[in-house]
Amino acid sequence: MNDFASRIIQGATGDWEMVIGLEVHAQVISNAKLFSGAATAFGAEPNSQVSLVDAAMPGMLPVINEKCVEQAVRTGLGLKARINTFSVFDRKNYFYPDLPQGYQISQYLQPVVGEGIITIDLPDGESREIGITRLHLEQDAGKSLHDQDPNSTYIDLNRSGVALMEIVSEPDMRSPEEAGAYLRKLRTILRYLGTCDGNMEEGSMRADVNVSVRRPGEEFGTRCEIKNVNSIRFVQQAIVYEAQRQVDILEEGGSIDQETRLFDANTGVTRSMRSKEEAHDYRYFPDPDLLPLTFTQEWVDSLMDTLPELPDAKKQRFIDDLGLPAYDAGVLVAEKETADFYEQVAEGRDAKIAANWVMGEFFSALNASSGDITQPPVSAGNLGGLIDLITDGTISGRIAKQVFEAMVESGKDAGTIVEEKGLKQVSDTGAIEAQVDEILAANGDKVEEYRGGKDKLFGFFVGQVMKATQGKANPKVVNEILRKKLDG
Repeated sequence: MNDFASRIIQGATGDWEMVIGLEVHAQVISNAKLFSGAATAFGAEPNSQVSLVDAAMPGMLPVINEKCVEQAVRTGLGLKARINTFSVFDRKNYFYPDLPQGYQISQYLQPVVGEGIITIDLPDGESREIGITRLHLEQDAGKSLHDQDPNSTYIDLNRSGVALMEIVSEPDMRSPEEAGAYLRKLRTILRYLGTCDGNMEEGSMRADVNVSVRRPGEEFGTRCEIKNVNSIRFVQQAIVYEAQRQVDILEEGGSIDQETRLFDANTGVTRSMRSKEEAHDYRYFPDPDLLPLTFTQEWVDSLMDTLPELPDAKKQRFIDDLGLPAYDAGVLVAEKETADFYEQVAEGRDAKIAANWVMGEFFSALNASSGDITQPPVSAGNLGGLIDLITDGTISGRIAKQVFEAMVESGKDAGTIVEEKGLKQVSDTGAIEAQVDEILAANGDKVEEYRGGKDKLFGFFVGQVMKATQGKANPKVVNEILRKKLDG
């Protein structure tokens, strides 16, 4: 097995199958933390966004942030999940330097969101449903900094108390590729909903990866959990390495220890961190400072009414209403901003032509610039204007690519550039016929060869006419006149 798409590991003693589940920690978009009013902005000076509650000062009591609850419920609705109108916050007890309370306020047996579904789309056109076990709210811990001093570890509590949604999948994935597709789809849904920005490089979305192996069709094997992986590619690499490690151990007659492991991105290997804790190790019990979380179904229904069109529905609409191929629709809805940009370009125009331009020249120019579609190299209106000039015959598709490059460089609209550079397409049949006559007269030997059966020479004549007219001749008219004169 040497690629992310492999579902089966071919071992020395037979085939093995991977079983993968993901626990995603998604930071809630909120201006304040889960139980305090401290700010949550990324990149602030260490320990500058810490309230007395976050620092666990004696006598401080948590107060729930309603916005965070709303964001969790909206996410649950976006995942087609059961919303629990009664849930309980628990204390999850463990001791670590960047956890001032000595426990984490989380949810255990009674989470705010229950079972749901994510549909993933794979490159071969197949779709699969991945089950969601639960989504619960919890507070994040602080951060230990080991690189500030050779002899000391520093603590930054800015993240302490930040609201997280832990989204737990069923063990339904069978390849690294499926895990990557799941994470991309989940991130897209969260971004559409506006409940998490999904920026894994900033730590606002990270994954714990559960991996086990088994003979195809047999019971699940013993799993290992790989903690805090912060990129989709690293998740896939960790799965590849860990699954092969387990197969090697089992084929040598050993057994898998259930444990927590870390992934080293520099070496591409996982290493043991600690034996895997069970729920009883954390001594969960209901937090005595917090009442059960309750809300009405009417409130849930009102939030449902605020949901945007989500990626699956938008993709289907692009296919059904705009006639786009499934691949094009999938690419265009992967980011909400991209879908919005495309719809502006396509409005009132040929949807497929608009998709080709957005996915082709526009994406290339975007990648070469900032890569941020909120600051596009060419506006949606100007790109639409360029397509209009192609559609009405003002310019050819070939000239349009030159015009687009000039639009990127100058910021001018297509019409201005076409006028300034004199790029209008020539559709005057008289002028084109005169040019064709010159080309045929200058290439009499090739005319005879064509009429003698060398049909491929037709492309030569078209090329000569286009070259002579600097690409401005209407290709359709050129083809019609050449056919008439060569075949007539």
